[in-house]
Amino acid sequence: MLPERGLNGRAFRFARILGTRTAWTPVGDGQFFCPGCGGDRNYQRLTGHRRFTLLGVPVLPRGEAGPVVECAACGHHFGTDVLDHPTTIRFSAMLRDAVHTVALAVLAAGSTRTHTSLAAAAGAVRAAGFQDCTEEQLNALVEALAADTGRIFGEPCGPGLAIELHEALDPLAPHLAPAGRESILLQGARIALADGPYTPAEREVLATVGAALTLTAADVERLLTAAGTPS
Repeated sequence: MLPERGLNGRAFRFARILGTRTAWTPVGDGQFFCPGCGGDRNYQRLTGHRRFTLLGVPVLPRGEAGPVVECAACGHHFGTDVLDHPTTIRFSAMLRDAVHTVALAVLAAGSTRTHTSLAAAAGAVRAAGFQDCTEEQLNALVEALAADTGRIFGEPCGPGLAIELHEALDPLAPHLAPAGRESILLQGARIALADGPYTPAEREVLATVGAALTLTAADVERLLTAAGTPS
């Protein structure tokens, strides 16, 4: 044991004599979701230069370090890929917009819009964050979309509607757990079922929603069947 302590002691003394130090330079800032804190925080994006030190004094360059993201709250450094994760505020907005887009798409696919289907859609949209959403507003939006695009109610999901669904859902899907992706599809299914069985156009819209959420065709069919089965 004594030789090991002697070796450790010499290594410690050597590390005090020779070492490395990194000088960090801020190159940007913003807000991010900090994995260390578990919430939205301010950050600085840093690049660094490493140097060998002799007795604590920098003497020779050793190359570049980073870039890294430093949390202003906990001070931890993370790889820049953490910036790909949306902040809590941004994530909530993405989810709200996604549910709103799905609700409009399902309503537009229906051959008729009843009070029951509009009420189901408005309830889903309010729960997602648009707290002032009303049935009348949704109905007016669907009418305006149809007038703008020349869409006929009850038609299959055309390219324009499919693009809108993918634009709303594609950025969100990677940040949702499987249960979260399934929940969005099920909300659309319940809107479609509010006034009767699925129409072919509603099924096509919901299949597009499922694909944008990276759900398999088998999972989409399973969920649509489950939504229509009385519990």
